[in-house]
Amino acid sequence: MSSVIVEIRAGVGGEEAALFARDLFRMYTKYAASQKWKMVVLHLQPTELGGIKEVIFELKNGDVYSKMKYEAGVHRVQRIPKTEKSGRIHTSTATVAVLPKPEKTQIKINPNEIKFDFYKASGHGGQYVNKRMTAVRVTHLPTGIVVTCQTERSLQQNKESALAILEAKLLEKKELENLEKLTKERRQQIGWAKRAEKIRTYNFPQDRVTDHRIKKNFYDIEEIIEGNLEPIITLLQKNFSS
Repeated sequence: MSSVIVEIRAGVGGEEAALFARDLFRMYTKYAASQKWKMVVLHLQPTELGGIKEVIFELKNGDVYSKMKYEAGVHRVQRIPKTEKSGRIHTSTATVAVLPKPEKTQIKINPNEIKFDFYKASGHGGQYVNKRMTAVRVTHLPTGIVVTCQTERSLQQNKESALAILEAKLLEKKELENLEKLTKERRQQIGWAKRAEKIRTYNFPQDRVTDHRIKKNFYDIEEIIEGNLEPIITLLQKNFSS
């Protein structure tokens, strides 16, 4: 797969979780640059304090899926938030989904099974930042999957981005359904790829990143957050290659 759609969502922890989601986004942005991948942001929902509630972006032009698939799951951070006056360490989470972008023949969407809603794009505080209807919400009626997109100034571009995200989510749903049909043993072997599982902890006070799948610690957390993921991903590839 030379193209994937990555979705980062703030999890448990309120604004601190949103700030952690922003850190993960920056980490992947810098890692993608080091790999010479092209990144296109499809959807971004920031918070008023500079965090990210949700961001969806496409990575392409390289061996993207073979590396990024190991990032899918729950990421946990342990650190003292800037707003914490007592110096207490907080634990927050963010989820990462890595969706292979379908080839044209893999997913076909019936136009009669989708509903489009168009509205004005809004800013951080909910105020409208565009006088025209450029934001798009697409609903897949059979599954109830809803995708929104407002990062582009063009209605057509947002529509195309929303459909690309929807196709990736439908492919993921299809693959998860196929996974359930496999034997229990096989599901256990590839269970680490599910987004619901805690895969990694970023412990700032101890300057340590722990990948729970391979029970391995990595140090110099600031360097890792700045995009130095290659040592972790290389070891994951070595342990999980078939």
